[in-house]
Amino acid sequence: MSTFIVEGGNRLHGEIQPQGAKNEALQIICATLLTDQKVVVENVPDILDINNLISLLCDMGVKVEKLSPSSYSFCAKELNLGYMDTPEFASKAASLRGSVMIVGPLIARMGYAVLPKPGGDKIGRRRLDTHFIGIQKLGADFEYVADRRVYEIKADRLTGTYMLLDEASVTGTANIIMAAVLAHGTTTIYNAACEPYIQQLCRMLNSMGARISGVGSNLLTIEGVESLHGTTHSILPDMIEIGSFIGMAAMTGSELTIKNVSYDNLGIMPEIFRRLGISLQCDGDDIIIPAHDGYEIETFIDGSIMTIADAPWPGLSPDLLSIMLVVATQAQGSVLIHQKMFESRLFFVDKLIDMGARIILCDPHRAAVIGSGRLNSLKATNMVSPDIRAGIAMLIAAMGAKGTSFIHNIDQIDRGYQDIDKRLNAIGANIMRVSQ
Repeated sequence: MSTFIVEGGNRLHGEIQPQGAKNEALQIICATLLTDQKVVVENVPDILDINNLISLLCDMGVKVEKLSPSSYSFCAKELNLGYMDTPEFASKAASLRGSVMIVGPLIARMGYAVLPKPGGDKIGRRRLDTHFIGIQKLGADFEYVADRRVYEIKADRLTGTYMLLDEASVTGTANIIMAAVLAHGTTTIYNAACEPYIQQLCRMLNSMGARISGVGSNLLTIEGVESLHGTTHSILPDMIEIGSFIGMAAMTGSELTIKNVSYDNLGIMPEIFRRLGISLQCDGDDIIIPAHDGYEIETFIDGSIMTIADAPWPGLSPDLLSIMLVVATQAQGSVLIHQKMFESRLFFVDKLIDMGARIILCDPHRAAVIGSGRLNSLKATNMVSPDIRAGIAMLIAAMGAKGTSFIHNIDQIDRGYQDIDKRLNAIGANIMRVSQ
């Protein structure tokens, strides 16, 4: 387990480029299983979760070639389905949440898949019903094998159908899309997730020969095809990392330029930061954050306290709420942060309270932040990162605090952020990594 030692109060300066989007990369890499031809994926982030998924695919027989630091080619011509029946596969797949998305492509192309209970962040219930029910409706059979603690999924041939998803799950939608593209007949998915990452997946599959219409909406129509061919796909910049950099600039009073953000795919995020009082300027495809001596949270038009809540796209991503909560502690004014999707993501606020933040944790889903501007600066402390997003929020808090903070279990941060300490140190931060 490694630790970050963070000297707070250092101003950032210059430019920084976001990495490729983790959540899109997980879907795209799994989609390479749908064809026996070569697929090239560009702008792949060098992070633990992605590297573990690539390693899992290699073990399954996928030929992977690293073309550059951020580009890979995948060729799933000869798959070793027997590997999925081994304890090694069960252990590897269980440690990685994204492994659930190999089910759709494998059942569509090979008619067989194995799924252990997946891992990932402990941020509350993350049920798999949407995945299972959707793929079952296409004609797959699920059987739980108790002695191996895995699900076996089998299908002779998937058949298109109409389905109304019980929740607009991003990974669930991605899994069902990947299963449906090779199914016989037409599949209609209503209440589909429509995040940019889902749109990207659909565009990639269409470039491989799939027939998906309604891209960008919550009603997708998929005409099944016999096979898919290879393609080249470039992953979007990571929206959550862009939000993290905006938060860091605000907390440290820094002037910072974030390069190549794909602004049109950021949705409502820039506007929400503006509601917290942070000025953002769009220059082409870059975001410029001017130095802030202070920032004030807006109120609603009727004068009531601002509420910031997550919602399915085009609403605010739940991954951004932890960042916005930290930023709000140093603003002037009050805001209610409402985390609707996950019931354990706000528990890290205890550490922020230890640092001097004025926060009332109302319940597992809501936290009221009473900001008093720079008059109530955060104090350094000792913290343990419980998950990726809480970890980066703690790092932002430590960068804005007075004194030296310690953040333990930073392997959680490494799962989602590429060389974050080196990249931030290059623009003025003071973060030391200590391996234990």
